[in-house]
Amino acid sequence: MKKNINFKPKWLRVKPPIGDIYKISNYNNLNTICKSGSCPNIAECWEQGVATFMILGNICTRSCKFCGVKTGKPNKIDFYEPQKIAHNIKIMKIKHAVITSVDRDDLKDMGAIIWGKTIKAIKNINDKISLETLIPDFKGRKDLINLIVNEKPEVISHNIETVRRLTKKVRIQAKYDRSINVLKYIKLISNIRTKTGIMLGLGETEEEVIQTLKDSRNANIDIITIGQYLSPSIKHFYVKKFIPPYIFKKYENIALDMGFLFVESGPLVRSSYNAYKHIF
Repeated sequence: MKKNINFKPKWLRVKPPIGDIYKISNYNNLNTICKSGSCPNIAECWEQGVATFMILGNICTRSCKFCGVKTGKPNKIDFYEPQKIAHNIKIMKIKHAVITSVDRDDLKDMGAIIWGKTIKAIKNINDKISLETLIPDFKGRKDLINLIVNEKPEVISHNIETVRRLTKKVRIQAKYDRSINVLKYIKLISNIRTKTGIMLGLGETEEEVIQTLKDSRNANIDIITIGQYLSPSIKHFYVKKFIPPYIFKKYENIALDMGFLFVESGPLVRSSYNAYKHIF
């Protein structure tokens, strides 16, 4: 029997987003993962001038059981999107932007060319901005990963999302080792900071979480985020357990002892939480 996803402990309650940035995003019909993914930290981040923009449309070719983004046949590529994103970031006065995308396995380049052009366009008209790129796995293709690395964003991230045993159930088209190796490769060819994130509450064990932290650190990943999984709907993978804050603190200390530069660990933490702090 599935648990009631509408019941949440008190530590998972957040305030709704308000303010000028939120109004501007609605007016310009911007596609942000903050809204598409129902992030609980949208108010806090946007008030700090940090936002996560999703490029290449809002329909994903993959059907991960944890994700609230729509899946299906994507729309055609908007080749003006890099300039639009760059312009909107300038209007919104964003200080630190995180760029992510849906998976575009339908494209020969999986969207990597648009990725590179978007980073370049943002940097060209926002000279003081810092960037994190939360990329797909590009099926492990090094030639496509190189297109991102060559544009030198401050941080390149890719989320492992869950432990090895649960990957096939939660991330149907993804592979645990492939995700690890994407980040390992980036570190091998550059000095760019790498980052990943995992969710708790999917049925993982403490031993599996610690092993995932070890695997990440062995790949020289610099930053890791650990948050509570919240099911977007009854059609998605359901929450098996709400993890109390003290357990997140325990994992934070373990990860820091392993040598991660930054660890964000808490029930409301998402991959872009406190992202602007991870460049220093």
